[in-house]
Amino acid sequence: MFWKFDLHSSSHIDTLLEREDVTLKELMDEEDVLQECKAQNRKLIEFLLKAECLEDLVSFVIEEPPQDMDEKIRYKYPNISCELLTSDVSQMNDRLGEDESLLMKLYSFLLNDSPLNPLLASFFSKVLSILISRKPEQIVEFLKKKRDFVDLLIKHIGTSAIMDLLLRLLTCIEPPQPRQDVLNWLNEEKIIQRLVEIVHPSQEEDRHSNASQSLCEIVRLSRDQMLQIQNSTEPDPLLATLEKQEIIEQLLSNIFHKEKNESAIVSAIQILLTLLETRRPTFEGHIEICPPGMSHSACSVNKSVLEAIRGRLGSFHELLLEPPKKSVMKTTWGVLDPPVGNTRLNVIRLISSLLQTNTSSINGDLMELNSIGVILDMFFKYTWNNFLHTQVEICIALILASPFENTENSTITDQDSTGDNLLLKHLFQKCQLIERILDAWEMNEKKQAEGGRRHGYMGHLTRIANCIVHSTDKGPNSALVQQLIKDLPDEVRERWETFCASSLGETNKRNTVDLGNIALFEACCKERIQQFDDGGSDEEDIWEEKHIAFAPESQRRSSSGSTDSEESTDSEEEDGAKQDLFEPSSASTEDKMEVDLNEPPNWSANFDVPMETTHGAPLDSVGSDVWSTEEPMPTKETGWASFSEFTSSLSTKDSLRSNSPVEMETSTEPMDPLTPTVAALAVQPEAPGSMAMEASSDGEEDAESADKVTETVMNGGMKETLSLTVDAKTETAVFKSEEGKLSTSQDAACKDVEESPETAEAKSAAPRAPSSSPERRTDQPSLPGDTSVNGPV
Repeated sequence: MFWKFDLHSSSHIDTLLEREDVTLKELMDEEDVLQECKAQNRKLIEFLLKAECLEDLVSFVIEEPPQDMDEKIRYKYPNISCELLTSDVSQMNDRLGEDESLLMKLYSFLLNDSPLNPLLASFFSKVLSILISRKPEQIVEFLKKKRDFVDLLIKHIGTSAIMDLLLRLLTCIEPPQPRQDVLNWLNEEKIIQRLVEIVHPSQEEDRHSNASQSLCEIVRLSRDQMLQIQNSTEPDPLLATLEKQEIIEQLLSNIFHKEKNESAIVSAIQILLTLLETRRPTFEGHIEICPPGMSHSACSVNKSVLEAIRGRLGSFHELLLEPPKKSVMKTTWGVLDPPVGNTRLNVIRLISSLLQTNTSSINGDLMELNSIGVILDMFFKYTWNNFLHTQVEICIALILASPFENTENSTITDQDSTGDNLLLKHLFQKCQLIERILDAWEMNEKKQAEGGRRHGYMGHLTRIANCIVHSTDKGPNSALVQQLIKDLPDEVRERWETFCASSLGETNKRNTVDLGNIALFEACCKERIQQFDDGGSDEEDIWEEKHIAFAPESQRRSSSGSTDSEESTDSEEEDGAKQDLFEPSSASTEDKMEVDLNEPPNWSANFDVPMETTHGAPLDSVGSDVWSTEEPMPTKETGWASFSEFTSSLSTKDSLRSNSPVEMETSTEPMDPLTPTVAALAVQPEAPGSMAMEASSDGEEDAESADKVTETVMNGGMKETLSLTVDAKTETAVFKSEEGKLSTSQDAACKDVEESPETAEAKSAAPRAPSSSPERRTDQPSLPGDTSVNGPV
């Protein structure tokens, strides 16, 4: 077997390791060093576990490479060192985790000044993360001993790799108790308070972003852990600290301190949005109180968070009116002065999240500030800001679909929907939502009628209008919405009813997919495809063995209709494929000449019936017993036509041959309309009985254009003479039935005895009539002993 032989070529690394003076860099220069390390190459692992090698690997990871090196290879060795140390080799993890000197050398990277090299920081973070995952107890114990570890994390939090290391410390420790110990340790180190302090206008944007992202991930990870361990007796200390009202107030105090810094504001709002991630809105008339699988207590918003935000609603509303200064923005359709900006967009997202909580006190403050009216003004002012339009649509849908809150016990109830929903009344009455929709729609239609462009908010405006119609029919507020529409001025109510019946209905009809058209289109495509599908089970197999026969002239096609099927092919595949192009014949089986299509493309003829030409020259060299009824030789397949001994009686100098019995090429010369084309072929079973043939040629009558051979086919007492006309100029062959020469003579009988090879050889040497037509061009040379009928007959 193949694997018995040791054909595996040994790695060049093994050869290097046999040297006593091999260096670490020489091994790292090998392309397969990482592959061999992960494959647990024993010699390589033993070499890397040497104290000096491990120390060099750690040095490559944490030390800045020389500045004078080519930038393309400058970080080659640090990168390979990092990959070797993180290849998850247990011996290497054990050695690194247990050797405190190596850990101290690795830890020293955090002692560098800010900013850290981001690439080296990623190498350092990756190595320390794999050690935390594989050796959690040893590494955490080592880090706890370092009093400045959390300080250094905060110092370098602007580097993304250091932020990732902090999150790895929370996620890579799987056992519950060690993880809880880490959370308690980080909480004691006041990691939350330190991260909140970073979200301040005086800090850099990178620090804002990474501190905010760290706090958001801490919230999500803590809540996910609460879902997985619902019976945990200890709450997550980091989440509990962040949800304290004083922490949120400190965060908001930082961002509203004197100057307005967009980066700090947006980062703080992202933290608030994460704390408010409890309910998901839907536009079908209800909101989802909690995500699937979560209990109400697990997803409820901490009241301290809402109270802290409520105390700053006025400041957030002021941001909608006067956002941080931004330069004028020129666009392809106009000038934005000022643009919406990231600050106002995130404030609207915060309002949307507050509406999901459906807190009566916050709803009342929003009504008093008219924050909903302000964001509606922005909706129609900034025509092309789809981010803004989406958030405004969500706010309106929440107001329309939210159930009412019982102000006495602050619980959500679905009592009589005609209750006192002040925010919904505010939306219809003070904000005049219906009037603004109608005015904006009419303005857009007028603008389009004048050749202008359709407003960018029209799709969202259509969805808002549909949401109102839906809330009128269904939902917890249907009765109140109906009453509010009924209380509209008569003119406005009539406009709204007309709008819903005409413009809105027509728009919805255009936007609705007509399933009937889709089905019709698919059916049409299927019908078109079926026209080219040839894999049906009921269709003929072109490779199936079948018999063909020459039909009488009355069944033949006209000359003009059959030229496309007269081309000759040199392969069995093309011959079989063209069978379906011929018209079936209804003639009796006695009048058909059998030809088997499954014979390989080496055609030959051997007729044993003597033939005479019109010049008297015998064609007794042509003969075959294939037309007789005598049983064939047992070693030879039956039903095959053999033309191997057929020789030309008109020319002895044919040098070119073809493997096809008759070359059927479409003629480009005009033909005699009275001359029939090749007879149609029909698939018929083998006809019993014997046939007799007589051949004659008329080479002198039409020497310029054709050589002619006639064959008389006998069926019982009837004879039918078929003429084969070969046109030398146009290189075509035509069969013709000469009905006028039919005879009832019984003198001609089929010869049932196969001639001997000696007789055939003698006949082949008989004199032949000179050829009166030029040599025929053929596409393929003949095999030895093969005489083609493409040449002069």
